[in-house]
Amino acid sequence: MYLILAGQEWLIILIAIVIILIWGPSKLPSLARGMGEAIREFRKAASGAAEEEVRRVEKKEEIDQKIIEMARSLGISTEGKTKEQILDEINKKLAELKKS
Repeated sequence: MYLILAGQEWLIILIAIVIILIWGPSKLPSLARGMGEAIREFRKAASGAAEEEVRRVEKKEEIDQKIIEMARSLGISTEGKTKEQILDEINKKLAELKKS
């Protein structure tokens, strides 16, 4: 039975040979350990970035909800309006209340 290697396997073997020639076989465990730590840190950072994005979206939704609550407490209709339109109306209403 013959073992046939595809291009990708040859590439991995070639990289391994180059690493052994450059750093020597005694450095392989420390190189592998360093690579594992780098991958672990990357995954940890990627996971943290995703969690931060979730927190940011939740905070934005909380702020949007407070804007709607404030508009309703001032008697402003929020139906079919963008956040910017609601904020403009809140500012106008507050300016009117300051004048009176």
